[in-house]
Amino acid sequence: MLFKILYKDDFRTLIETAMKSVEVVAPKKVGSNARGKPIHHYLPVTSFEEIDLSYETTEYSAKTYFIPYLENLANYRFGDEDWEKEIQYRFEPRMILGLHACDISGLLRLDKVLIHDKFPSPYYIARRKNTLIVGIDHEPCEGGFCHALGTNVVSHGFDLFLTDLGDRYFTAIDSDRGYILLNKVLTHDVKEKDTKDYLDARRRISDAYTTHVNVHNLPNLLDIEFESDVWKKWGAKCLSCGSCAQVCPTCYCYGVSERVSMDWASGAKVKQLYSCNLVDFAQVAGGHNFRPEATTRLKYRYYHQHRGFVEIYDEPKCVGCNRCGRTCLAGINPPDIIGELQAEVRK
Repeated sequence: MLFKILYKDDFRTLIETAMKSVEVVAPKKVGSNARGKPIHHYLPVTSFEEIDLSYETTEYSAKTYFIPYLENLANYRFGDEDWEKEIQYRFEPRMILGLHACDISGLLRLDKVLIHDKFPSPYYIARRKNTLIVGIDHEPCEGGFCHALGTNVVSHGFDLFLTDLGDRYFTAIDSDRGYILLNKVLTHDVKEKDTKDYLDARRRISDAYTTHVNVHNLPNLLDIEFESDVWKKWGAKCLSCGSCAQVCPTCYCYGVSERVSMDWASGAKVKQLYSCNLVDFAQVAGGHNFRPEATTRLKYRYYHQHRGFVEIYDEPKCVGCNRCGRTCLAGINPPDIIGELQAEVRK
C-alpha cells in the first residue's frame, strides 16, 4: 500500500479534471427528513460544489450502480423465420467518489459472489471493472455498527481512500489506475506529523461509535436459537415490504422475467432485484409457499446475512451500515435482534 498527502485544493483540481472525461458519482444532499437531518444520495455530479463529503450516510447504497433494480439482460427481435439476440454490457468509465469503508466492504462481498464464484456475472464485472472507487473515512452514522464487524476500516477494494486531516487528505493508493490518477496533480510524501494526525483521526473515529453489537459466536448462536421467541416477536412486526433489501449494500436476490411485445416483434429478458421478505419469495410452481409467514422470512434473511454467507465465504454478508434499520417502517433493526438473541443465551 502506498500513501501520499493530497492537499484539498489539489483534490478539487483532481475531481474537476476527472469530470471532464468520466461520469462522476458522489454524495449529494437532496433534502432533509422530518427531524431536519440532511438526506443524501449517490448521484451524478457536474460541479464540485454539488459534492458533500462530510455526509453521514446515504439512503441507498452504491450497489445500485453495480446491480440496477431493473436490468435488461438481453433484447430479442423476431422475424418471419429467424430471430436475433442483443446483449450489452457497460464499458463507459465511471468514478464513484466518497464511498465509506462499509460500502466498499459491501462491494467486496458482492465481488465474492458475482466475480469470484462459480457463476460470475458479466454484467456486474463490466460495471465493477470500469468504475474507479475513491473512498473516504467518516464519523459513525446513526445506529451503525460496522466496527463490530470490522468493516469500519478497509485495506483493499478501492483505488484511492482518503482520511480528512483538515487542510489535506491522507491518501491510500491501492491500484495502478489510482496511482495514475493521483499523478495528475501535486502530491507530497507522508511526513511524521501526517502519520500522527492520521492515527489520531482514526482513533477519534473509532472512539465515537455508540452502537455496540456483540457478534461473538453469532453463526452458532443462530443455530442454537432457531426456534427462539425473538423471531416471533420481530416477525410479527414485519410488513414484508422488502425495503431492507433494497437499501442493503449486499442483498443481491433477484427474479428474471420474459417480456414480449404485443405484436410479437420483440422481447426482452429482464432481471429485477427482489427480497426474501416478500410474501411470494419462496413460492414455487403449483402455488406452494415454503415460507408463507413473515416470521420465517425475517429469520432466514438474518440466517443468510450472519450464518449461510459465513459458511460459504468466511465472513458475514452484513457490513453494519444499519440502512435496513433506518428505513424499516416497523422499526426492525439488527442491533436489537442480535442483542435479544445474545440475551437469550445468558438466561
